Order: sequence, then structure tokens, then C-alpha cells
Amino acid sequence: MTTEHKDNSVAEMLRKFLERNRHKTVFLEHEVKGLLRELGISTPKGMFISAAESVPSSHALAYPLVAKVSSSKITSKSEVHGVRTGLKNIDELTIAVRELMHIENAEGALIEEMAPQGVEIVAGGIIDEQFGPVVMFGLGGVFVELFRDISFALAPLKKEDALHLIQQVKGYKILTGYRGRPQTDIDALVKVLVITSEIISTELIREIDLNPVVLYPDSAIALDAKILKGEV
Repeated sequence: MTTEHKDNSVAEMLRKFLERNRHKTVFLEHEVKGLLRELGISTPKGMFISAAESVPSSHALAYPLVAKVSSSKITSKSEVHGVRTGLKNIDELTIAVRELMHIENAEGALIEEMAPQGVEIVAGGIIDEQFGPVVMFGLGGVFVELFRDISFALAPLKKEDALHLIQQVKGYKILTGYRGRPQTDIDALVKVLVITSEIISTELIREIDLNPVVLYPDSAIALDAKILKGEV
């Protein structure tokens, strides 16, 4: 897991990111994760391989690995079978990347170290026509899919606002070590939500989606991330 932090405002860093990618309205996952790391949100260690490149015979990533198709035109990797997990060696990785590159509209593949299991949550933000910048938090997996266990707040958030947002979901106890589960790092989660709220509150983008973010007893890591610029 990697985290970088620079002493710049979120708005300034986001403007620089958008300027570097000024011809895009949708960004590739590794591009978004690079921005997140600059802002202080951890992501898995990884590398991007473009469609014109081949898998390097040696690299610094530790197996097992996950390989994901990268494309500005693919909205759901799972729908196009664009994810390969549990890759144990260079042969499996090479085969997986070759398969991903044959998916229609593939622009490359993102290779990352597989993160250990933890508690999954979702965090995001949108520009609402009525309320303006809004941030969302929810427990991941079946909690968000079946129970819609989510909460919303106006952005930006202060730390105490983020903590209140977290406490609004019905499954909050799961984060605090309920029935023998390990307690998750609430401070790290608060940081993710505050940064997410600051990103959307700039109103420089239309949407941000971190799904999932995995929580551990001592950290939080964003496994998938999307930003849509759109018309804002």
C-alpha cells in the first residue's frame, strides 16, 4: 500500500490533474489513483501496461497479483470479464494481460498487488442539481447492494462531519469490532471521506466513486476509483 502527500490544496492539485488530462472527460483507473495518492489516499502498489506494451519479465510487484482491463469506454469491468485475480507467477500474468488486451476498447491493463481481505465500504461524491456538492458513504458488498445502507451529506466535510456520516449507517457496529470482528481504522476512513468531499466540493468534476475502499485495523486502501469530469 502506498500513500503520498504534498502540501498543496486539493483544488490546486485537481486543477493540475485536469490540465494534464484536459482532453478527457473520463479517466483511466491508474490516472485517478495517481491523483488519490498525491492527495493522501492509499492505493495498491501497481503498474500500468498500455495496449502497445508487453508484460515486463521482471518487476517490483509481489505476487499474487490482480490484472484489470483499462478503458475510458468500459463502465463495468466485471460485465466484460475484465478482471483476473490470484495471478501467482509471470506466466499467469502474461496470459491474463493478453486476454484483457483482446477485450473490445481495451486501452491497457492495470496490474496491482492483491490486497488482503478487510471490511469493504464505498465512498463517493456528486454534484446534485438541487443541493450542489454531495458526498456519500456506505458499507460495501451486500450492504449497499441489498440494504442500501448509505448516508449522504453536503460537501465539504470536516472531520467531525465525516465521523457523523459514518455513524449514520445501520452497519456502523461492523466497523467498530462487532462480535469479535477486528476494529477498523476509523481515522483512516474519516480521512478518505474528508478528501473525497474536498474533491467534489471544488465542483471541477461531476462525480467521484471509490468502490470499494477496504478498511483494516491500521489503514484504508482504495481498490477501485473513478472520476467523471463531464459538464459541471
